[in-house]
Amino acid sequence: MTWLRRLVGGLRRRAAEARAWARRTILWRVWERMLENEFLDRGVALAAKAFVSLFPALLVIVAFMPTASQQSVLDTLAARTGLHGESLDSVRSAFATTSDIRRATGVLGLVLTFFYVNSFTTALRRVYVKAWRRPAAGGVRSYALGASWLTGVAAYFALLAGARGLLDAVPAAFGVVAWAAAVGLWWVTPWVMLERQIRLRALLPSGLITGTALAVYAVTARVWMTHAVESNQLQFGSFGVTMSLVTFLSGAGLIIVASACSGPVLALDESRLGRLLRGPAGDVVAPGAAPSLPPPAHPSRVADALGMEE
Repeated sequence: MTWLRRLVGGLRRRAAEARAWARRTILWRVWERMLENEFLDRGVALAAKAFVSLFPALLVIVAFMPTASQQSVLDTLAARTGLHGESLDSVRSAFATTSDIRRATGVLGLVLTFFYVNSFTTALRRVYVKAWRRPAAGGVRSYALGASWLTGVAAYFALLAGARGLLDAVPAAFGVVAWAAAVGLWWVTPWVMLERQIRLRALLPSGLITGTALAVYAVTARVWMTHAVESNQLQFGSFGVTMSLVTFLSGAGLIIVASACSGPVLALDESRLGRLLRGPAGDVVAPGAAPSLPPPAHPSRVADALGMEE
């Protein structure tokens, strides 16, 4: 049985070497950062708050846009989520009542909308704060962050509306513009959410990964979301459309959290890319900002990703 013990010992050594090699890779460090950030729990929470606070707020903002821009938002929503048929008609009916929304909302209601969306932006800010291990912040500034971010999202949709009109005959060109706009939005988003305490150049990988991953996710959603909407709508009616949208948003939330966690890992890496992202200053933290928090004392577990406590 000596040969068997040698075989088992050799396999154990190779497994230990493989485990040690994996722990040195970028992907493993991103995974550890995702566990530390409780990515499943935060991704689903982000999706839920997007559905109950971000969508209604966007509906109010869109009501004050020109009609052409409203149609662009609807087209973008349909393309990204796979809505069609009766489900698309129900969303279109909401846009058809924008004049009523404007009359009911008024200027004061429009201002209050920025406070309403604070539920989503607070959850989004926590994702980036924990991913970059920044000291917690809040108070009145959180409402200003929510207002500025929602304004940026409205500008993003307005840009898509203009680009769609100019490049309607060249779908490939519009696709490039839409991708660049998404990357720009998700490059600036963490910079705003982190109150400009992290250098903008260090956030570029996060913007590239988030914008690209969400674009690919939207393309794939045209296939599987169509089937999901049809199946759920047939079985549950209008509530099935809601279930499909929440499913779509949950996937998008997980992408945002995972991409947010990859940003600091790449920026703090000792590779040439990491040094380039840190720049001449050699640090990701902006001048005058408080230093980042230390890593957790104990390694994160899969239970942490689920938000479970012992």
